[in-house]
Order: sequence, then structure tokens, then C-alpha cells
Amino acid sequence: MMVTMPEEVAGYTLRDTTSQATAVWGDPSKIILRCGVNVPGPTTDPCVSVNGVDWVAKEGDVAWTLTTYGRTPATEVLFNPNEVPSSSVLAQLSSAAERIPADGKCSTLSKSEDLP
Repeated sequence: MMVTMPEEVAGYTLRDTTSQATAVWGDPSKIILRCGVNVPGPTTDPCVSVNGVDWVAKEGDVAWTLTTYGRTPATEVLFNPNEVPSSSVLAQLSSAAERIPADGKCSTLSKSEDLP
């Protein structure tokens, strides 16, 4: 998955990092992706599907955390939705996330979209 990261997400350019399985866009960081995080278990948090990839959303005070659901290992994306549109982030990162085969999916979706 990490070798297929887009050079730009939501108008922010991919930067080099010194952390394995991590990608960052923007300077200062606007979007942070970490691959290999713990797979989320059953949850009541909202789940959205974008381009066939399910994401569990946790809305924080400053940043949102979206974690792939039904894929091992899981991928986590952090960003501030007031600065970065969530639809752009998920649409642009779902093609990389789908390289990790799905072994499950959300049973209840808040929203499902196919975006360019």
C-alpha cells in the first residue's frame, strides 16, 4: 500500500518521513496516514464506504481519525476537517487502501459513495 501513495491529497503535497508505514501531506502536516494500526473491532462509531473501502470515523475536537474497517492490517488517517475536506482525503486514499484485501465490512453504513 505504501508504494502507491498519491503525490498530492486535497491539494497538499506528500512529504518524506523518517517513520516506516507513515505518509504525510502538507507542511506543516495536514494529513497523516499510518498503516499497520490495530484493526478496529465492532463499534457504534459511524462507518462510511468510499469507493468500496469502509472507514470507521472518530470525530475529535481538533482532528478526525478514520480507520479502515475489514482490512488487516488497518490504515489510519488523521486530519482536521475544517482545513481538509474528508471526501477528498478518502477518495484519494481509498485506491491505495484497497490494495489490502478486505476480509469484512461494516454492517451498518452511515454513507456510501463512489467518488472520482
